[in-house]
Amino acid sequence: MQLLLNFIRRHWLIIAALNLALITVLSLTPLAELPTVPGTDKTHHFIAYGALIFSVALRRPKHWLWIVVLFFCWSGAIELLQPYVNRYGEWLDLLVNGMGLLCGITLAFVADKLFLTK
Repeated sequence: MQLLLNFIRRHWLIIAALNLALITVLSLTPLAELPTVPGTDKTHHFIAYGALIFSVALRRPKHWLWIVVLFFCWSGAIELLQPYVNRYGEWLDLLVNGMGLLCGITLAFVADKLFLTK
C-alpha cells in the first residue's frame, strides 16, 4: 500500500490531469442514451471527483486548496455546458461532486496518516 501511495504522491499532477480530462470528456460527450453501468449517476459523480482530488490531497502542493476550488468550479461549468451537448446538467450533481471532493480529501489524509506518516 505504501508503495502505491508513494507512486500516487510522486505523479500527482499527471494523475489529476488525466482524471480531469477523462471526467470532462465523459461528461460532455453527447449520448443518445446513458450506458448501463452498475451504480447510480450520483455514485459515479461521487467516485469520479473523489478520485480526482485524491492524488492532489495526498501530495498537498503549495496551493492545493485552490486546486480544490478549481475542480469544484470546473464541475459547475460542466453542469452548465451539458445541456448544449445533448446531456442533462443537474445542480444535485454539483453537490455530489463537492461531496466527492471532500471525501477524497478525507481519504487522502487518512491514507497519509495510516500508511505514510511514521
